[in-house]
Amino acid sequence: MPIPAVSKIWMDGEMVDWQDATIHILTPTLHYGWGVFEGVRAYETARGPAVFMHRAHMERLHRSARILQMEVPYSVDELMAATRDLIAVNELQSCYIRPLVYLGYGEMGLNPLPSKVSVSIAVWPWGTYLGDEGLLNGVRAKVSSWQRIGTNMIPTGAKAAGLYINSSLAKVEALKAGYDEAVLLNEHGRVAEGSGENIFVVKDGVLITPPLSEGVLQGITRDAVVTFARDQDIPFVESPLLRQDLYLADEAFYTGTAAEVVPIRSADDREIGAPGPITKQLQDLFFNVVKGKEAKYDWMLDHVSQ
Repeated sequence: MPIPAVSKIWMDGEMVDWQDATIHILTPTLHYGWGVFEGVRAYETARGPAVFMHRAHMERLHRSARILQMEVPYSVDELMAATRDLIAVNELQSCYIRPLVYLGYGEMGLNPLPSKVSVSIAVWPWGTYLGDEGLLNGVRAKVSSWQRIGTNMIPTGAKAAGLYINSSLAKVEALKAGYDEAVLLNEHGRVAEGSGENIFVVKDGVLITPPLSEGVLQGITRDAVVTFARDQDIPFVESPLLRQDLYLADEAFYTGTAAEVVPIRSADDREIGAPGPITKQLQDLFFNVVKGKEAKYDWMLDHVSQ
């Protein structure tokens, strides 16, 4: 489905008409994938649109850029202000937000360091990533034949543009095989993450997710769900997961900005079942929080109207 056009995109400090937000064909980022990005969401609340975990996302954008030796020319606060302005000018009550740090035209080759660093932010309406049915009743997952890139191949702690070829290959393979989403294993054969999500399982009442040392991205929604679980006194551990741990889980779910909190009802045709009580508890809390219905977690929201 094409991205629905809105009025403006923010590019290097300027509000640019949607159709004019273009870059040169010879930008090194297009050729070599040297760039970093974020996926962020704003939700409609009683106080107007609010961006979920806004500062955490922009801080991760800066960390990703630092790993790739890119100097972001805008501070976290400046990027947050630009995003709020952009949502307001496009008159959106809820939206997906895509900040991108990329290399501008002027240099070409495998040494990116002489290139100018540019930044853009786009927003657009975007519904449920894995479908309303998946959100309600769970999705079918397939363990991919594509291995999650190792931490000494590409820095998996950076949300880097080129790294997502790995994820896209896994996603396409899963869809073509008739599944909804992929599960990637790391170089040790253990569960890493989905194509664009972190993974949690529940076994004997304990919530488990792989630690960052397994080569997973430190997801913002992942961190929020861990906070919710601890506050709800749900037993939680970070622990490596074998493929069979996913098959034998009592419950399982994905987390991510695009996917939000989505139950996994089967993995490689092994039935996990309908969304379980811990999954539903955390999913319900998540949606209450992002919609501004939980005062305790208002600190997680950056309201567009300050």
